[in-house]
Amino acid sequence: MFSLEDFQKITKRSEFLQIANEKNINLKKHLRNARYEEELRTLQTELVTLQQWIARKKMRVAVIFEGRDASGKGGSIKRFREHLNPRSMRVVALTKPTEVEMGQWYFRRYIKELPNPGEIVFFDRSWYNRAVVEPVMGFCTKQQYAHFMAQVPDFEHMLYEDGIKVIKFWFSISKEEQQRRFESRLRNPLKRWKFSPVDMKGQELWDRYTYFKEQMFSKSHTNFCPWIIVKTNDKRTARLESMRYVLSCFDYPGKGRSKAVMLPDPNVIIRYYRQVEQIDI
Repeated sequence: MFSLEDFQKITKRSEFLQIANEKNINLKKHLRNARYEEELRTLQTELVTLQQWIARKKMRVAVIFEGRDASGKGGSIKRFREHLNPRSMRVVALTKPTEVEMGQWYFRRYIKELPNPGEIVFFDRSWYNRAVVEPVMGFCTKQQYAHFMAQVPDFEHMLYEDGIKVIKFWFSISKEEQQRRFESRLRNPLKRWKFSPVDMKGQELWDRYTYFKEQMFSKSHTNFCPWIIVKTNDKRTARLESMRYVLSCFDYPGKGRSKAVMLPDPNVIIRYYRQVEQIDI
């Protein structure tokens, strides 16, 4: 460990590294953490600038976070929103439909949550519940599923024509990583609330999830509203690269002033196509 005397006599980075070597202190993890925090700070600074521009321009932006359970959707949204102005930003995470909502057109409950002029809305799961979770778990009929899949491209085209910018992320993790995260949740009393009976079925029904996920991609990936796969088992990489992708979608005054790297890694952020190699197959 470093002593107080060590810190008092350090004046250069090279001296700090020299003392670490002399005391056999491994700095790799600490340096990696520091690098992540610095990258996160600069990207969040850019997001603040972007939000202010969106508010001035009265734009409407919806960012959808989809993926298997424990894929890192909520953690990424938390970092996206951390320093944004809550007056022009919302997070939408709807519970299961009420009895009244179940009798309405499926998209109605989501239409009410779409962004207002000058607002960014982050959807922690979205209308795509009906594309994957509901048919896998038996929460909808085959007819309801078929109607949704037929209607969703037209629904999103209407949003596009009306000027709403929709960004659709699919967070992709491996089966082994999902199991590890489930176990971590159960061990952590602060995260145990995230684990539900539906989550327990995630591993058992993995292949069924895969089937409906691929059906969703093939029927709802369009030029005006494409699916963007965030391909990583590393939560921090997923957060940083998804931020970079969102920032890369807009050309706003002052872009890049924070010196943040805003070009997403093409090995992590991938526009869906049929031959793309996925890790959650």
